[in-house]
Amino acid sequence: MRFRARVLGVHFGGNVVILNPDDMEELETSINERVRVKCSGMEFSATVCGSRQLIQRGEVGIPENIATFYGIADGDIVEVRPSSIPASIEYIKKKIDGKSLTYEEISSIVKDMVRGNLSDIEIIAFILSEQFHGMSVDEIEYLARAIAESGVQADFEEPVYDKHSIGGVPGNKVSLLIVPIVAAAGLLIPKTSSKAITSPAGTADTMEVLAPVEFSVEELVKIVKKTKGAIVWAGGLNICPADDIFIRVQRPLMLDPEPHMIASMMSKKIALGIDFLVIDIPMGKETKVETKEHAIRLARKFTELGERLNIHVECGITYGGQPVGHAVGPALEAREALLALEGKGPSSLIEKSTALAGILFEMGGLAPRGRGKDLAKRILESGRALKKMREIIEAQGGNPDIKPDDIPVGDHRAVIEAPCDGYVTDVSNAAITKIARAAGAPRDKGAGVVIRYKRGHKVKKGEPILEIYAERESKLSEAYSLAVKLNPITIEGMLLYRYPDFEFS
Repeated sequence: MRFRARVLGVHFGGNVVILNPDDMEELETSINERVRVKCSGMEFSATVCGSRQLIQRGEVGIPENIATFYGIADGDIVEVRPSSIPASIEYIKKKIDGKSLTYEEISSIVKDMVRGNLSDIEIIAFILSEQFHGMSVDEIEYLARAIAESGVQADFEEPVYDKHSIGGVPGNKVSLLIVPIVAAAGLLIPKTSSKAITSPAGTADTMEVLAPVEFSVEELVKIVKKTKGAIVWAGGLNICPADDIFIRVQRPLMLDPEPHMIASMMSKKIALGIDFLVIDIPMGKETKVETKEHAIRLARKFTELGERLNIHVECGITYGGQPVGHAVGPALEAREALLALEGKGPSSLIEKSTALAGILFEMGGLAPRGRGKDLAKRILESGRALKKMREIIEAQGGNPDIKPDDIPVGDHRAVIEAPCDGYVTDVSNAAITKIARAAGAPRDKGAGVVIRYKRGHKVKKGEPILEIYAERESKLSEAYSLAVKLNPITIEGMLLYRYPDFEFS
């Protein structure tokens, strides 16, 4: 059937069209069923919604974001017809049953997803099947290759280095030090990052405070050939559009199954032609990897997968028992990273950054094994890394002269004080993450927390131990209430709860 397009000022996550129920009946389709939509040579699959109030007979409602993507204008003639169920649905069901998938089956799922043939519900079903049943190394390789093949690929025409973290520790802004340290030594390091899914700030969220992060592959190549380094958002490059869809669907439930996390990371390395890769695996309480045994198993998977993909991979198992540095949240972390590049940052951030950069130096032959960290520290202490970071910021369109105090943070601030004298015995990763996100991070760049004292420090009663920043009063109130409830920082000797004044929900 042919319909006149009516572009609606709404945005939907997946491909959706809206029909009048009478037209749906004539078309022999129902709500949530699939249709094929064709207009001006473009064709895509969509899920049907219905409305008598919004849509008259003979009209098809197209959400604004979908109309823009497919080039459909208000009033265009659009053909809509029922669509058959794609074969990839059977492969998703197969994985839900706990069975292994072939490369062809996984590739079919990824291709159908990119073409808009799968609904968000079907995509999340596939992700949950990974969560509950896991994936073999073969399947992870197939998924990584399929995601990489969904978009364009880069060619830098020389050896390419990279660092990536599996995440799970708040405040982990080490890439903002590692990239300029490595680039200052002459190695090419085009760092791409996703925006935060489960954390208060991804690397791209933090770098975006200092400079634009959205570029095409051609623009990235140009930047990196000029500066040797870049820190950009992977979603803007179109290198792995399938991964962008997965991330969008995962975000509401804050899902990140280990097999998918590995495939997602490695797909971007394939697309960027990475030759040498160091992977940061933070280990500790309330991280993605809580035990040494788990860390080693994960490191083996990464190195084996690297061999299959012709990427030299080494893993750094790092301390993750508390946040890295003191700042959590995009603007606060950007401030702290600049301070560290100026030689004034916290030791935990500097030690971790130089250790991981040192592994890349050893992989690249710039330092003998065990001496790479020394070289990384010399470059940082000499000011060469700060100079290189300013070059990168300028090349990406930011202000190269920006100083830490120039970075605005949330106007609304609350302080949590020490309830007694004592020593800090624990800083909860999970609680800090929840509080920073409640304050508005990463969406609100100025939101987040500053941890004044970490494990082992002596504090006095009434001394500030946690500062919360927010851009909105309502978010500050929410975050403060959560901080009072969660007790993110434990001080030896402090009273944790008083019953019946406090009830566990």
